[in-house]
Amino acid sequence: MDGTKSPGSTHPSDLTLEKLIAEQQERPLPEVLPREVRLPRIPGKACALVGMRRSGKTYRLFGEMRRLLEEGVPRSRLLYLNLEDDRLGTADLETLDHALEVFYRRDPAARIEGAWVFLDEVQVVPGWERFARRLLDTETLHLFVSGSSARQLSTEVSTAFRGRSIAVEVLPYSVREAAAELGVAWDREPWPPGAATRARLDAFIADYLVRGGFPAVHALHPYDRVQVLQEYVDLVVLRDVAERHTATNIPVLRELVAALFSANAGGFSVSRLHGALVSQGWKVGKATLLAYLSHVVDAFLFFLVPLRTRSARQRAVNPRKVYAIDPGLAAAMYRSGAVNRGAQLENAVYLDLRRRYGRLSDGAISWVRTASGNEVDFAVDDPVAGGPPTLIQVCEQVDDPATRRRELGALVEAMAELGSPDGVVVTLTREDRVETDAGTIRILPAREWFFGGARV
Repeated sequence: MDGTKSPGSTHPSDLTLEKLIAEQQERPLPEVLPREVRLPRIPGKACALVGMRRSGKTYRLFGEMRRLLEEGVPRSRLLYLNLEDDRLGTADLETLDHALEVFYRRDPAARIEGAWVFLDEVQVVPGWERFARRLLDTETLHLFVSGSSARQLSTEVSTAFRGRSIAVEVLPYSVREAAAELGVAWDREPWPPGAATRARLDAFIADYLVRGGFPAVHALHPYDRVQVLQEYVDLVVLRDVAERHTATNIPVLRELVAALFSANAGGFSVSRLHGALVSQGWKVGKATLLAYLSHVVDAFLFFLVPLRTRSARQRAVNPRKVYAIDPGLAAAMYRSGAVNRGAQLENAVYLDLRRRYGRLSDGAISWVRTASGNEVDFAVDDPVAGGPPTLIQVCEQVDDPATRRRELGALVEAMAELGSPDGVVVTLTREDRVETDAGTIRILPAREWFFGGARV
C-alpha cells in the first residue's frame, strides 16, 4: 500500500497505523500503582481483564507492560492498541489485521521469537474474538484483552473465546492498595504494630469505608467525590444496561438500583421489591425486574451471594445477599445520606474475599442460616484446599452484650452444624479470643484483617 486510504474508507492507512504504533512504543509508560491483580501467563490462552468501568483495567495493562520491560522484553515486541482511539476510525477486523502486520514489519523477529499484544476496549470491534482465536492458533504471542461493559458486558468478554481465555477481575482499589496510593505507611513485619500505627490504620479504614477504592476519586473533595461516583452509576445504568439491553423503563431500573444500594450487605428479594413497587402504583412485571437485576450484576455494579445449601430450590426461594462493587460507591448512593458503617465494613470484607478467590468466589462464598434461624455472614469453602468452611461474622462493634451474644451465638451454632473448628468476627477495632464448645472464635480488628495477614 502507498499509505493512503481509498475514497470513503473509514479504516486508518498503514501510514497512520505506523505512526500510532511508533508513538505508542516511544511514549513512556505511566507510573502505576502495583495492583493485587495477578495476570496469569498460560500458554495458548488469552488473559481477559473484566470489571466495571473506571476500576483500573487499562492501567493494569500498563503495569504488565512495565513488568515485561523490566524483565528485558524489548519495547518493539509490545503492541498496545486502544481501540477507542478516534484515529483508528471505525475499528474492525481489518483494522486489527493491518495493525498486526504493521507491527511485525517494524520488528520482523517478533513474529518468530514472540510478541506481547494488548487490545484495550476490545469490545468495540465486532467479531474480535475470531481475530483473537486466530492469533492464538497461528502466531507466537501472548495476548491480553480488556473489556468495558459499555458495549459488551464484561462477563461476555470472559467467555467469548470459548475456553481459550482466562478471566481476571479488576476491582477498585483494596484497602491496602488505597493505603499505598495515599502514602499511608504500614509494615506487616513486625506485627502487631505500635499504638501510633494502629490508630493511623484504624482511622484510614474508617475513611476508606466512605471514600472507597475507585482510583480517580481519591484526591477529590468529598462533595466532588460523591458526584463523580454517582455519575459512574448513571453511566452504568444508562449505557451498560439501558442502551445495551434496550431497557425502556428507566425509572423502574433506577428504583431497582436504588433498592440494591439500600440493601447493601443485606438480603434482597425481587418479589418483595415487585410487591412494593406495584403497591405504589408502578406498572412493572416481575420478569422485567429479574431481567434488570441480571443486567446490573453482569455490569459489575453488584454481586449476589447465595445461601449455603445443597438444595437448588432452597437457593432459589431464599433471598441472596447483595454487595456493591465498592463501599465508597454504596456510601455515595445511600438515599438517607447516613452511612451504615457495619454494612460498609461487611461490604469491604466481602470484596477482600472476592479478590482472593477471583472468579472462583462465585462458588466459594455463601451465607449461612442455622437450624434455629440464626445467620452467619460468610461461609468460605476453599475450592483448592477443601475441608470445612471458614465462618466469618462482620460487626461494627461487639461491646454491647446483646450484640455479642447474637453474633457469637450464631457463629457457634454454625460451627457445630458445619464441623468448622474455628470462626472469625471482624470488627472495626475490637480484638479478643473466645473459647467455646464448638471451637475457637477470633475477634479481629479490621486492621488485622486487611493489613495483618489474618485473611482466610
